[in-house]
Amino acid sequence: MKKIEKRTFVCLALTLLLLLGLGLFVLRFFLKGGDWASFAANRHLYNSNGSLAVGRVLDRDGDVLSWVDESGNRQYYENATVRKATLHAVGDLSGSIGTSALVAFADQLSGYNFLTGADNPFGQGNDLYLTLDARLNYIAYQAMNGKKGAVGVYNYETGEILCMVSTPTFDPANPPTIEDGDPQYEGVYLNRFLSGTFTPGSVFKTITLTAAIENIPDLFSRSFTCTGSTTVGGEEITCPFAHGEMDINSALANSCNGVFAQLATELGAETMSKYVEKAGILDSYSVDGIATAKGSFDLTGASTSQIGWSGVGQYNDLVNPCAMMVWMGVIANQGKTAVPYLISKTEGDLPLPSLPHFTKKTDQLIDADTAQVVGDMMANNVRETYGSSRFPNMDICAKSGTAEVGGGKKPNAWFAGFLRNSDAPYAFVVVLEEGGSGANAAGNVAAQVLDALVNGY
Repeated sequence: MKKIEKRTFVCLALTLLLLLGLGLFVLRFFLKGGDWASFAANRHLYNSNGSLAVGRVLDRDGDVLSWVDESGNRQYYENATVRKATLHAVGDLSGSIGTSALVAFADQLSGYNFLTGADNPFGQGNDLYLTLDARLNYIAYQAMNGKKGAVGVYNYETGEILCMVSTPTFDPANPPTIEDGDPQYEGVYLNRFLSGTFTPGSVFKTITLTAAIENIPDLFSRSFTCTGSTTVGGEEITCPFAHGEMDINSALANSCNGVFAQLATELGAETMSKYVEKAGILDSYSVDGIATAKGSFDLTGASTSQIGWSGVGQYNDLVNPCAMMVWMGVIANQGKTAVPYLISKTEGDLPLPSLPHFTKKTDQLIDADTAQVVGDMMANNVRETYGSSRFPNMDICAKSGTAEVGGGKKPNAWFAGFLRNSDAPYAFVVVLEEGGSGANAAGNVAAQVLDALVNGY
């Protein structure tokens, strides 16, 4: 009798393990089935060259950016400049750009569904519409004029990414032979907008300013003097030239390193670290499942002068362009903004409507009143420093950055901000590697893209 009881117990245990394993498999199949079906070794979906042989990629206006011809070969848009400008969004023939639609969204393009898998009886492949405007990408790419870097624009109310360009790039329809170490194509398979990090320079001062507004009660009654250099922690914090007497509004408009280094050291490492974390630039955002690169801000063991330089956006600060764009959206939208996304909709031969997109919001990252003040000060930057005439018909708030990177290289140029037009709720970011002046080089790129977006092509 005892032997039967033991055997019964073992059988029950094995049955429970089998059911548990089966349940785990079904769950993983439901969650990961699309990834399994779109695996590159699946000859049902990929041609002999390793290119995805199903599905079309379109921009928001319905322009077909990539499709498959009758022979199963992938084709691209007829204009070579558009192909280069949208390479990192669409993808290359070899699938080397892991964040591109042809790789990251291969399951949606394949027409995979839970019931029939990728072997769809109603047809093969889906039309995947991106939120991007190919024309804006074209304009951004042209404006970058061969510089390496990234440009991004998104709607901070809905989350739609309208422009996403990463350079260097190449023509996917006529891919070049890329040798290891070729400086022309350094990091060409990396989408710098989503996956790159850069020293931010003075665009970072918007975070230091946020911390100062909320922690230094007399900030707006203070007067600052800049002689071209300021001693902080026994070391010199330098500015390009002497700014003279200023209040905090002028200090931001002049982008005075001395003032913001002093504010950072007064706030201290703990408070600065707290506000950098709250700003979200240390986080990885999920853009339709694509994880953006995390930023870096580490003041462990930092000296007083190093804390000062970190508040200026130097020292060891690193920021991802997409995260900086989202931070601009946070300021624009009273402290809470939409999380960016790239997939507008998918359409296939199945008689089913595309699932609607539900806008996801960040947490409340800063106080709404603080966001209003920072935005007003950034609008003053444009009036006093950058020139409102460069941005016609725009209520624009912006901050430039000229980030020193060392090694005998020119500074990286940044320009980031947002529009407060009710019909144009857009946040933007431009970073040009070794671009020089943020206000001039990166600002000119932003001006051309925003002009097309607001005033038409």
